[in-house]
Amino acid sequence: MTTKIAIIDDHQLFREGVKRILEFEKSFQVVAEGDDGSDALGIVEQHQPDVVIMDINMPGKNGVEATKELVEQYPNTKVIILSIHDDENYVTHALKTGACGYLLKEMDADALIEAVRVVADGGSYLHPKVTHNLVNEYRKLATTTGRSGGGYVQTLEIRRPLHLLTRRECEVLQMLADGKSNRGIGESLFISEKTVKNHVSNILQKMNVNDRTQAVVSAIKNGWVEVR
Repeated sequence: MTTKIAIIDDHQLFREGVKRILEFEKSFQVVAEGDDGSDALGIVEQHQPDVVIMDINMPGKNGVEATKELVEQYPNTKVIILSIHDDENYVTHALKTGACGYLLKEMDADALIEAVRVVADGGSYLHPKVTHNLVNEYRKLATTTGRSGGGYVQTLEIRRPLHLLTRRECEVLQMLADGKSNRGIGESLFISEKTVKNHVSNILQKMNVNDRTQAVVSAIKNGWVEVR
């Protein structure tokens, strides 16, 4: 089944680069391009893409405004925001308006392809660096056990889910929480990216979640990983 994609970004060279990466995948088809958020509604109406890749900063209507309008009128269309900002305020604002994904422009080709696949299948995808920044907010879930130097010291007992995952999968899950990409995990563990992808797939299946972000949030809530 072909996934139809539209790209909206005011930088033509960047847009062309994204298009070339996506068109290496036989199951992807770039059906339309635009350079302003105001183009989004017309593009979706005419070309009916499954996924819209939208730049967050454009000179006319920005990507967040366009996403909000798009999701309200075409709720079946999935939007992935492209941004240079990894601040959680940008991310949460984009997600609240209806975006299903948030990618930094420093992404590699594998992250872009994976994001489109996950979002097209109904999941959500955040750039690994963004995921790490967001999950730091969950530090408040730690248990306050005492004071040190006038402030509270927060500690959380980490219980690796060996009843559910293998030791290697526990290592991979921790590295997902650390914000590492598949390539970074592979380099750290001296294994191939393909092997990492297999581990991640097994983790998602065993944890009964749709994507790596849900896996990390669930793992933090259960005390299975450290947030550092």
